Amino acid sequence: MLALITGASSGIGKEMAYYLASLNYDLILVARRKNKLKEIQQKLNRNVTIYEYDLQKEKNIFKLYQKVKNQKIDLLINNAGFGLFGKFAETNLKRELEMIDLNIKAYHILTKLFLQDFLKNNRGKILNVASAAGFLVGPNLSTYYATKNYITKLSLAIREELKKQQTKVTISILCPGPVATEFEKIAEGKFLIEKQNVKKIAKIAIDQTLKNKAIIVPDIFTKIGLFLNRFIPWKLSAKLTSRIQKRT
Repeated sequence: MLALITGASSGIGKEMAYYLASLNYDLILVARRKNKLKEIQQKLNRNVTIYEYDLQKEKNIFKLYQKVKNQKIDLLINNAGFGLFGKFAETNLKRELEMIDLNIKAYHILTKLFLQDFLKNNRGKILNVASAAGFLVGPNLSTYYATKNYITKLSLAIREELKKQQTKVTISILCPGPVATEFEKIAEGKFLIEKQNVKKIAKIAIDQTLKNKAIIVPDIFTKIGLFLNRFIPWKLSAKLTSRIQKRT
């Protein structure tokens, strides 16, 4: 079995790599930091191929696909992404456009290309790492929330299409709350609620993807929060969300 993981040098992607290796998966790991990928490669007793690509650049997305398209990939994990805290009128436009390129465009292109291949062979799984933010409005982290809304809704639409096609190909969406990773440091802000353990999140995400779970919300508090959010006005939801995140 073979899995491809983007954003694999740290955080959820890294822990997914370790867990999949324990399940006897060979791996294709993609990230910008080649030194970090090499560290993971050296620690895993599996066949691990690494690619140093900045997927913010569209040409690199297609280069990656061309490199691996002829391999029998069983599981695609779109995980690369980042956020940016701050008021929308004040955040850096260039950085936001880079975020859109990575959080949306890279997911969109890789999902489409691999989905087409998977359907031809009637096999393969896709896991798109989104966020609980994919169901919410996010003041002070607005562009990030918008990108995750895009990925969540796109993935759910694809899932419904696959259901009607009666194919063995599946797609799942990981929607955790805040996780203890490098996210806050890179995004220049912090969440004012407890962060979840990254190893636990990675394990639950893989296990439930392999069971063809549609929406994977790994912790009970996030599940409760998203459930209750269905019954309150969006203005109140936005107000509550703005209180748990701030720029540092």
